[in-house]
Amino acid sequence: MSKAKGFKKTRSGLYLSIATTAFGAVSVAKQAKLARTESDMLRLIDAAVSAAAIATGLAILYRELKRLGDDDVLLG
Repeated sequence: MSKAKGFKKTRSGLYLSIATTAFGAVSVAKQAKLARTESDMLRLIDAAVSAAAIATGLAILYRELKRLGDDDVLLG
């Protein structure tokens, strides 16, 4: 069980977290499109808040990835 807990702190775990978080953006985009089509302001606000949460989550994961190793060529 301790192996699974430590996985999020690995480079592979962070890449997986980034991918799953980014995948959530697809759902939010669909929600926003539907809200605009139906002129549902409450759903549109919900989609905007969800998008902000996804953006913040991605930024935090990127920061953690940078902390793991600044020697990675892809990260600069």
